[in-house]
Amino acid sequence: QVLLVESGGGLVPAGGSLRLSCAASVRIFTNYAMGWFRQAPGKEREFVAGISRSGRSTYYADSVKGRFTIYRDSNKKTVYLQMDTIKPEDTAVYYCAATLRYNDDVYVAPGQYNYWGQGTQVTVSS
Repeated sequence: QVLLVESGGGLVPAGGSLRLSCAASVRIFTNYAMGWFRQAPGKEREFVAGISRSGRSTYYADSVKGRFTIYRDSNKKTVYLQMDTIKPEDTAVYYCAATLRYNDDVYVAPGQYNYWGQGTQVTVSS
């Protein structure tokens, strides 16, 4: 069983920065591609960023490209989402997700992920 625990959410002013963390309780962290998704009230869950098993490949939603950075630390079995130049429209619950894969691709669709965290709230004040 894979357990994902997010942390780092909170209230942040527009233009500020925040770093989300997702700790994974898995035996071999590098067997999993990881992703961050978000869901705002009344909206569907949307892809934010993804990273391959090795960390060599990443992919971002257009809305966050150039502002957010996803990276992973295999020693800590943790994936991070560094959020810079935050905007009010970034307000949402952010979810970490994991998928067990044997290639080094990045995955962007929620249905491609098998495991999800409980989510962490990010609120941006304007």
